[in-house]
Amino acid sequence: MNRREKIIQIVKQVSGKPTVPDADESLFESGYLDSFALTDMVSALEKEFQVQVPDSDLTPRKFESVERIENYLESRT
Repeated sequence: MNRREKIIQIVKQVSGKPTVPDADESLFESGYLDSFALTDMVSALEKEFQVQVPDSDLTPRKFESVERIENYLESRT
């Protein structure tokens, strides 16, 4: 499973939605995530990808879409 597939799996798990978001789709506007789910998702991403996300990065803008999450993780590894 590649990085994007793992991210999508985590988003689906946290959101409870069975559908797959488009890579550039806003996870917040489409209802996959809200501010409460963001912290759960980031915790799952930290565990899965062995990264530390500083509190200063916990903003919806950085995790707006699967594509942005993927880019963020690339920048942290």
